[in-house]
Amino acid sequence: MPGRGASTQDAAPGSTLAFVESPVQLLNVLEWAYADALRASGNTDALRASKDTDALRASGSTDALRASEGADAPRVAAGDADGSGAPAGARAGGDTGVGAPGDLTVIVLSPHDPMTRGQLRRMAELAREEGVRVRWEEARGGASAPFRTISGLASLLRAARRIVIGDPFSRYVQLLLTMARARDLVVVDDGTATMEFISQLARGERLERWHRRGSRGARDLVFAPVSAGARRRLTPGEHRRVEVFSSMPVDPPPGVTVTSNTFAWTRARFGPPKLTGGTDLVGTSLVETGVVDLERYVEAVTALTREHGATRYFAHRKEATDKLHRISVEVGLEIVRPDLPLELIARRGPIGRMILSFPSTVVHTLPLALAGTGIKVAVCDVDPAWLTSHASPRAQGFLSGVTGTARDVHRLPYAPASPSQP
Repeated sequence: MPGRGASTQDAAPGSTLAFVESPVQLLNVLEWAYADALRASGNTDALRASKDTDALRASGSTDALRASEGADAPRVAAGDADGSGAPAGARAGGDTGVGAPGDLTVIVLSPHDPMTRGQLRRMAELAREEGVRVRWEEARGGASAPFRTISGLASLLRAARRIVIGDPFSRYVQLLLTMARARDLVVVDDGTATMEFISQLARGERLERWHRRGSRGARDLVFAPVSAGARRRLTPGEHRRVEVFSSMPVDPPPGVTVTSNTFAWTRARFGPPKLTGGTDLVGTSLVETGVVDLERYVEAVTALTREHGATRYFAHRKEATDKLHRISVEVGLEIVRPDLPLELIARRGPIGRMILSFPSTVVHTLPLALAGTGIKVAVCDVDPAWLTSHASPRAQGFLSGVTGTARDVHRLPYAPASPSQP
């Protein structure tokens, strides 16, 4: 089991607590901390200029690159000399580049899923290399685990001046929010769920994941007061500031501050990547969440593979092993199980010159993480005929919105007809 961070000390009073339950949430906490450090230093130009450093690296203009990365920005570790982007280790003297180590404490509320736990462990290692204190909680390790976790965090929650969360739909996080006294709340991206969260917050609706369908069960009704309390905590007021740090296109309600996540830390820390010259396909868990039919999905993957010459399939951490085995055998794709979020895997390389994806978070994040590299990101729409009979009525509209609002991507029509079709 991972340790409780680089230090056994708890967060200092008046500090920042971040609660994460997935690797992407932890990545986005690091991105937020990096951007927050730049803002605190008054170096907002560095955030805008960071987009240009990729093109300078790719062009080989080392003099211009050195000039563009001035001494005013927080230092970041470079990748190794061959450009593979391997982590270069902790910075000398403890300079993190993502905020003061004594200010930010990340609390990992560990899930059950083995793939998610594995990626979280790797992300926790990267966070510690950045000087961030990480505290690992076996928050779901048995019936009594939630009570132990909550009681163990109570004093930290009361003392924290700022709370950062990655999943406002999480019951665990909602319960913790009701105990917090912080007047400064930050929500970082948890994939495309951020778009739905902002929409529900603006409409004053209860917080509910977009792919859920049907009436609420007994547990939902029992938890309803807690969820309502968390929603109130996430609503800005006279003595409460709410910030959303996102790479998604969102239209916030009055009072909510939106800060753009440009993946500046990822680009400064890794790459540019080596390119394979081929095409890679990004998997999705739409089948596992009951939105897309398995047979239609395999047909679409087959068609895209043959149309674009894809050779590798980057699996989503929640994809079923049986489905991946079938894709490997029937389609002939090499299955890659990333040990880090895809934004970091792609940025470190090697990666294909074209990346194909179905509607998902990566059609918004990869163009940012790979800016200036020449890599093309393409998204294939989900045909309404692929949806299962029990998919949420909101599913098609939500997925179309994810695709339609993506910037700097090439849109593909529905996957070409599979070979079995006329």
